Amino acid sequence: MSTDYVSEARTGERKTKRARAIGVSLLGPLTVAGGLLWALWQPYRITLLDPHGQGFWSLVVEPPLLAILVGVLFQLLIVPSLLADLEDAGA
Repeated sequence: MSTDYVSEARTGERKTKRARAIGVSLLGPLTVAGGLLWALWQPYRITLLDPHGQGFWSLVVEPPLLAILVGVLFQLLIVPSLLADLEDAGA
C-alpha cells in the first residue's frame, strides 16, 4: 500500500473526528439559543414577567427556561467527557 493513501486516510479520519467534536461542542449552545428564541418568540410562556396568581411551580418550571438550563448543563457536565471519549477513540 502506498504511503500517500495511508496519509490521506489519516487526514480524512482527523477531519471526521474534528467535525464530530465541533458538532458535539455546538449542541449545548444551540439548545440555549433555541430556548432564548423560544422565550423571545412566546414571551407569554414566561410567567415570571407577570407572576400574579401563579404558584411556585408555575414560576420555576417554564419550558423556555428549562431548555436553556438543559443546554447549559449539557455543555458543562456532558460535553467534556464526550470530547475526551472522542479523543481516546482516535488514539
